[in-house]
Amino acid sequence: MELRRGRRRGAGRWSAWHFGLFAFTALVLLFLMAPLVVVFPMSLSSSSYLQFPPPGWSLRWYEQYFTDSTWIDATLRSIKVALATTVLATVLGTALSFSLVRGRYPGKEFVNQISLMPLIVPVIIYSIAVYGWFGQLKLIGLWQGIVLGHTVHAIPFVVIIMTAALRTFDIAQEHAAMSLGANRAQAIWHVTLPPLRPSLISAAFLAFISSFDELVVAMFLGGSNMTLPKKMFDNIVNEIDPTIAAVSVIQVVLVTVILILVSKLGSGAVPTER
Repeated sequence: MELRRGRRRGAGRWSAWHFGLFAFTALVLLFLMAPLVVVFPMSLSSSSYLQFPPPGWSLRWYEQYFTDSTWIDATLRSIKVALATTVLATVLGTALSFSLVRGRYPGKEFVNQISLMPLIVPVIIYSIAVYGWFGQLKLIGLWQGIVLGHTVHAIPFVVIIMTAALRTFDIAQEHAAMSLGANRAQAIWHVTLPPLRPSLISAAFLAFISSFDELVVAMFLGGSNMTLPKKMFDNIVNEIDPTIAAVSVIQVVLVTVILILVSKLGSGAVPTER
């Protein structure tokens, strides 16, 4: 009986500790999310400068964004660069993950470390190095140059996710498909990749976000072809008005929609039947 009472008292203490931890975590999350919440009403402000709380309500800053060709061009350029980066980084990162998991060759651990270097090297140092190299290749100011710079920076996200996913995949399924007449490419496409679809889509999403929100590389390589983060930076430096808040809200909504699509497309993955 005493033991049971002690367990009950211990369970009560643990419950109070868990409640305190939950409350503390909620406060920290609220503190971190507060600036994001403030941005929404400021984007609807009738004031000519950033002011909270807004003195009135207006959609003039959203109209300013959608009617300004500079903002629209920067947004479309960012989407184009991010989509191209996503494709390149996902294909190259997945192929590299297969090499790191399945390959047997000297220096594989070194290749694994090199593939993660863009996450370790400060982005400003990486940008300076890429700027010097791309300057010789005459890629400065071209959106293709930005894509290549972003791809190198996005590949580690794909490698980390896909390497972990491949390590948990039962390769016997792939071997069974090959024993039934499929070649290796067919076995990978129809047997290996379908169960890995959630990981593949998550990796592609991270590659897209890492490119869409990237500023420093775009500042060095973009030249006059500004991406959306570069345009937002210039707007803050040169003239601060609530247009930047409206653009931020649009970015949040866009990323949220993409995240919802990723969660829908990445669920219920099963191998295709043949």
